Amino acid sequence: MIQVKNLTKYYGPFLAVDNISFRVEEGEIVGFLGPNGAGKSTTLRIITCYQPATSGTVTVANHDVFTDSIEVRRHIGYLPESVPLYPEMRAREYLTFRGKLRGMDRPEREKAIQRVTERCWLGDFIDRPIGQLSKGMRQRVGLADALLHDPKILVLDEPTIGLDPTQIRETRNLIKDLARQHTVILSSHILPEVEATCQRTIIIARGRIVASGSPAELRERLAGTSRLIAEIRGPEQDVRTAVEGIEGVRKVATSLANGWNRLTIETSGNQDPREPIVALAAKRNWGLREIRFEVGSLEEYFVQITAQQHVGANAD
Repeated sequence: MIQVKNLTKYYGPFLAVDNISFRVEEGEIVGFLGPNGAGKSTTLRIITCYQPATSGTVTVANHDVFTDSIEVRRHIGYLPESVPLYPEMRAREYLTFRGKLRGMDRPEREKAIQRVTERCWLGDFIDRPIGQLSKGMRQRVGLADALLHDPKILVLDEPTIGLDPTQIRETRNLIKDLARQHTVILSSHILPEVEATCQRTIIIARGRIVASGSPAELRERLAGTSRLIAEIRGPEQDVRTAVEGIEGVRKVATSLANGWNRLTIETSGNQDPREPIVALAAKRNWGLREIRFEVGSLEEYFVQITAQQHVGANAD
């Protein structure tokens, strides 16, 4: 659906996007993450035809963004982080205006406005001036605008910003529902939102793609993912020494709570010492009430991978 090849963007001498390539398949929900200044917004603006690239190619639904931008815009609905709205217009008037810009005739516009009003929960606000709406409600108007022409692809930049927890949950469900009919690129700094919503995540730092995969795949790559949590009742030093002696155990940290030793165990490589630990506890007649792997979060991976890029930048 979207094909980016060797995309590069310079602002004068500054390299904002450095020869990146990726694909987004039809029906995917893809999270696009990056720290400030990473090149994320620049890449999205190029995909949505808001600015040109220095070199490389981008195709959207088999249309080139550089030579066939009008057709690309027909296939893309774009919700920027700061939605450019006219505060003196009522929401219905604004959507009517936007429909006219897209060449919709009156029956088509009215049908489309009714559809997006229902989908974006604007029914109680559709005839109110935009300037009187909350920031969250203005986000809904922007999303309705992005959906107005029923595009194949949605590019959503921070779509939950300004929304309350209930609206965030509803928006998350809406995005998942939209993926049944639309391909979605979701840019967000709220990493739990990306984990809950997206099927695949692309992380960009210093203008380069530094990681790509499902949230589960990225968590598995996190250094320290192989942390094992165990709670064992027994003499603290004896428990720690015995567990440290098990093959595959690299480091053990212990804390005591209500007579139970809580062990945080770092393992080597893909070693899984759970079975030997259970056998050890049974042999020593120690109580064992918990043993599990502690899975790293996408946020941990994001912080680690971007920190590595920062260290690399300082070394250059």
